[in-house]
Amino acid sequence: MTDPTASVTTTTEDGAAVLDAVEAHHRRFNVFPSEAAYVAVVLWDAHTHLLDCFESTPRIAFLSPEPGSGKTRSLEIIDGLVPRPMITTDVSPAALFRSMSDADARPTVLLDEIDTVFGPKAAGNEDLRGLINAGHRRGGVVYRCVGDGSTQTVQPFPVYSALATAGLGDLPDTIMSRSVIIRMRRRAPNERVEAYRERIHKAESNTLRDRLAAWANTVRDQLHDAWPELPEGISDRPADVWEPLIAVADAAGGQWPKRARAACVQLVTAAKANDKGSVGIRLLTDLRDIFDGAERMLSADLLSKLAELDDAPWADLDGKPITARALARMLGDYVTADNDPIKPRNIKTGPKSSAKGYYAADLSDAWLRYCPPCPLRSQESATAATAATAQVRALFPVADTPEVADTEPLPATPAAAAP
Repeated sequence: MTDPTASVTTTTEDGAAVLDAVEAHHRRFNVFPSEAAYVAVVLWDAHTHLLDCFESTPRIAFLSPEPGSGKTRSLEIIDGLVPRPMITTDVSPAALFRSMSDADARPTVLLDEIDTVFGPKAAGNEDLRGLINAGHRRGGVVYRCVGDGSTQTVQPFPVYSALATAGLGDLPDTIMSRSVIIRMRRRAPNERVEAYRERIHKAESNTLRDRLAAWANTVRDQLHDAWPELPEGISDRPADVWEPLIAVADAAGGQWPKRARAACVQLVTAAKANDKGSVGIRLLTDLRDIFDGAERMLSADLLSKLAELDDAPWADLDGKPITARALARMLGDYVTADNDPIKPRNIKTGPKSSAKGYYAADLSDAWLRYCPPCPLRSQESATAATAATAQVRALFPVADTPEVADTEPLPATPAAAAP
């Protein structure tokens, strides 16, 4: 495969001017949902020419709920701007890792129609998902057996490579967390773009690609040791995703450092807002809201209130409403502050009767660790949450409550918190 950057010589190309030109090119043919999206895509284009400078390469994902939203066009424009593009709608894991493992001809992978690979009607494709995730890190490898019969040996294949995807719906969580997410939408009547014709416009894209490569050669050495300052609150996986892009912006100068950090905050915040989380975290969050300061609740009441939530899956979980058995199984994956599995306990409901239910004290540690913060809706909620948080942080054990030990029976329905 021919390296399009092989003949590029070092120039004194101005980085900010090059990125401005790439952005203007995208704006001719793409309508992205925000200014932040344009910034992110341009920086991603540029970083593909500097992969060996970074510890990781962010994936970029153009996703939409409906077809005809400009996702494929986005990849087509990127195709002309990045080194050694490999654009496809169908690739086997074997073909992909062998392409990625060739250090001298490492492609920039552009996977269109990714929903056919990971969508609800697909078969999982765990090998491909593992490959995409491993290639996020510079040291990422996959292991394969090489040879025939008894002479086979295990060989590591490096798979570090830039990758962009486009498709309907969402991707697996592990890929989403390694990606810049661009939520595409259909163009409104007042949003106009030029008609893209590859035989006419591909040459213009390639000219910009060569300018990006030439500029990249002038900043490569400084980016090897770059530690860009990230916006406050950007850490963990989002920091891995955005550090290369912000480093590129800092090297380009002009308005790009400021725009990059603003785009980072906006897109990371949007991704968190759209993050549905796991089913378990959704269950914990909904239970926290239902408890709303109550000390304990019966399983029957919890199941009823879960099923009443219009925007939740609990009324139709695997084709039927959530059951007490399913609730216990899901909560059993989490533990109390004493590191014991969360499980239902007997709660007294009358002088000589009891029923299964849950205590807020058993759930408080999981709420603290896994649930996003929420505004407290009552003084009772604030008091209960403060007490639970203090208990967990001080590592106090949850009180050892006998199975039927309450001096007062639990009301059939907990009193609603005062507004």
